[in-house]
Amino acid sequence: MQVEGLIAPPSRLNDFWRAFAQNRGAVLGLVLVVFLVGLALGADVIAPHSPIEQFRDFELAPPFWDHGGSLRFPLGTDAVGRDILSRLVHGTRLSLLIGAISVAISLTLGCILGLLAGYFRGIVDTAIMRLMDVMLALPSLLLAIAVVAILGPGLINAMYAIAIVLLPHYVRLARASVMAEAGREYVTSSRIAGASALRLMFATILPNCTAPLIVQATLGFSNAILDAAALGFLGLGAQPPTPEWGAMLASALEFIQRAPWVVTSPGLAILVTVLAFNLTGDGLRDALDPKLRRA
Repeated sequence: MQVEGLIAPPSRLNDFWRAFAQNRGAVLGLVLVVFLVGLALGADVIAPHSPIEQFRDFELAPPFWDHGGSLRFPLGTDAVGRDILSRLVHGTRLSLLIGAISVAISLTLGCILGLLAGYFRGIVDTAIMRLMDVMLALPSLLLAIAVVAILGPGLINAMYAIAIVLLPHYVRLARASVMAEAGREYVTSSRIAGASALRLMFATILPNCTAPLIVQATLGFSNAILDAAALGFLGLGAQPPTPEWGAMLASALEFIQRAPWVVTSPGLAILVTVLAFNLTGDGLRDALDPKLRRA
């Protein structure tokens, strides 16, 4: 029941969605992300064939719209007769899993190290930040290759390598946010009330630093997918016959002129996925930043 002259204040969620929805590109990115997540969750049902099943009578079959194509293999087959559509669908699940695990590891470690550096300052801050500066001085792909070279090629080790590559960005962002929040009145009040250092860091300061970290995690998701594809392309990530997009590109290079659809499909999948997460991250940044929202 509404009382005349009184308007219920909109919830924070409604405010956020209103600001987010003003960016049409962000809404499009979110729709694509939801579609990709649905595709990954339902890969076993959606994919028409097994991603590793070989149809030897249909090697390098063209997509259905090309001469000689068939709806049995809508996007064609690769050099050993595996259905490209099925491999792309299952590759979506794998790529999103790589991104989620890598970002989760780097975000967790980054928050902890950033909290320590921003709260204690001094020698702790110097030691942590100089290590991060050294890591940032190396190109991300080169650092990932070095880590995989030490740990050995493989999907799990590729995730660890990507998490290490992304780590400095979260540490620096968490440190800056903690330093900005540590001097505020609510932190001082909690300290005077007798809150311990751990409670101040994790229960008082960290919840107020989540907005920029969420945005960075969304943008880092696309970087993780790109790095995973690069490692797979170089043969250091997922190993055949795993349907990973980078590995699919690497195995199709020799057929780029004879069967261009073998290269085009995984390349477009990487492009669309990275674009979707970048658009969503830009929308989250605009919606969560009060200054950008007012502008």
